[in-house]
Amino acid sequence: MKNKKRAVIALLLCAALLLCACGSKAAAPKGERANVSSDTLYVRKIENLPEDFILGMDVSSVLAEERSGVKYYDFDGEEKDLFAILAANGINMIRVRVWNDPYDSAGHGYGGGNNDIDAAVEIGRRAAANGMKLLVDFHYSDFWADPGKQFAPKAWEGMTIEEKTEAAYAFTKESLEKLRDANVDVGMVQLGNETNGALAGEKTWFNIQYIMGAGAKAVREVFPEALVAVHFANPENAESYASYAKKLDYYALDYDVFASSYYPYWHGTLENLAAVLGNIAEQYGKKVMVMETSYAFTPDDSDFSGNTISDGSAVVKNYPYTVQGQANSVRDVIETVNAIGGIGVVYWEGAWITVGTNSREENSEKWERDGSGWAASWAAAYDPKDAGKYYGGSAVDNQAFFDAQGHAIESLKLFSLVRTGNEIEPAVDALEDARVRFDLSAEIVLPGTVDAVMTDGSRRPVDVTWQISDTQIAEMKSAPGVYEIAGEADGRSVRCFVTMAELNFLQNGGFEDGAADPWELIDRGGADELGVEKNKLNSLDGDCNLHFWGAKSGSIDFDAEQTAEGLAPGTYKFRVSIQGGDAGEAEIYAYVRLDGEVIATAPLAITSYNNWSTAEIRDIPYAEGQTLTVGVHVKCAGEGNGAWGMIDEAILNAQT
Repeated sequence: MKNKKRAVIALLLCAALLLCACGSKAAAPKGERANVSSDTLYVRKIENLPEDFILGMDVSSVLAEERSGVKYYDFDGEEKDLFAILAANGINMIRVRVWNDPYDSAGHGYGGGNNDIDAAVEIGRRAAANGMKLLVDFHYSDFWADPGKQFAPKAWEGMTIEEKTEAAYAFTKESLEKLRDANVDVGMVQLGNETNGALAGEKTWFNIQYIMGAGAKAVREVFPEALVAVHFANPENAESYASYAKKLDYYALDYDVFASSYYPYWHGTLENLAAVLGNIAEQYGKKVMVMETSYAFTPDDSDFSGNTISDGSAVVKNYPYTVQGQANSVRDVIETVNAIGGIGVVYWEGAWITVGTNSREENSEKWERDGSGWAASWAAAYDPKDAGKYYGGSAVDNQAFFDAQGHAIESLKLFSLVRTGNEIEPAVDALEDARVRFDLSAEIVLPGTVDAVMTDGSRRPVDVTWQISDTQIAEMKSAPGVYEIAGEADGRSVRCFVTMAELNFLQNGGFEDGAADPWELIDRGGADELGVEKNKLNSLDGDCNLHFWGAKSGSIDFDAEQTAEGLAPGTYKFRVSIQGGDAGEAEIYAYVRLDGEVIATAPLAITSYNNWSTAEIRDIPYAEGQTLTVGVHVKCAGEGNGAWGMIDEAILNAQT
């Protein structure tokens, strides 16, 4: 009898072990990465990437997406919980924004996920269930906070800074206690979102640091092991970042991580990002990271609501808008941050896809009802100038890691593959459009090759055939402008953008030489900055412009002029453009001097960013032996932080 019992027990143990073994093959334990591979995605291994390096994902909109009927599928086409899919592909931290009260007086949600603390608790629970920590992003606002908007929560309106500080402490502590009581694994807490000199309605660092300090105090009390982070945008402005770090140090703010947004379309080079964050880490002993980044895997919109990035967007495009281009962009950000000892990179809203593919009308009903669009019409009560006018769907559905049907796309695998590498045979990923420039009188000869962008990021020339007719050539030579020519290379469509321009008798008229010469800069006001900057986004054409900025009233007072050489007798015209802001009382104009005397002027104005003002002076007479000088006069009293602007595309042509 005793032996029979032992035999039964042995059989039961074997059965139990067999069941356990079968279960271990069916799914990886929570928090453990699956074995990820890819036949199509090229990923270079990032050497010395720490095991605890944060590979994060902001999925704040997920609950609203699911309310609108969105489902997510893994690479086998199986419907799965989003958090399980992310964990299996190398994501180890989930970021969630928290707004104080994103609802109007009737209880209608403002949209953008309607992310109050209760939504954060639910997202945190699901993250923890899949072995991931939570990064809590307190905006200290009732809706979106960014460099252009830092509104105080409704409940804090009219408070003194002392009262607001107490309110910030109470709100932060109560929110974190809810997360703690729900057993959410909070790894980091963010004190404000992209707080470039403003927070919760406060615009002085003396007051901002009180609110941040109150938040930090609450974090230390509720989650003493969690990291405390501050977050800024626009790392391309190195001086601003240095100023933020210096002010935080001056006020002795208790924080651990200096974090930056980095969107490669707008935020400068990776080399600059590394230098800016690396300097802060070294000088102040802080951890650094990229808190937000993203890249488009397609230029196409899928939800009938415009995207921030599309094929015609005037942005820096260093990678193709393809699945591989998206992966290469994010991989390079991760490598850059790791190389300077940074602690992590978080991708922004990688699951915010369309809620439907039938019509805007159907989607709009869901955006309004469920808060699954970036803003609902109800947000007008809080943000009437932006959200109240331009409410709609997701502006980043083409930057997600899921397609319009919710199926994971191959680039999601990069978060695992950066640790192992997946260096398969490179293939053509996309063709790069050609761009050429001709004078109206020159012969038009289009390039014989275009660059093929390979999956490993390299470029190779491939032969191209252009579909261009004599009629098109005649049209192009008839007037200045940009003309698009279709072509074919490697069996794919490609375009050539041809800029036709009038002959410019000025040297370095677009400042593309990278220096001001031979322009003479006559600075009377002592501008803080007056010189050539290389920034495509700030330029009217090309990569460079003449940039000026002055913090003090009256510091912008200068002329930029050039004396033309090699002119033949005749009649000429002069054209130049300017943009900028904060001018205050101003005197800005283009001018022409002949033999030392001003013979003509034309008014210019600076109003706002990317609003270019162009002046043209015609009927300029020139006789042999005369001295012809053209220029721009800029004098601004300045408002707020001082006047600033850019001058570009100065052109002196023969007038016909």
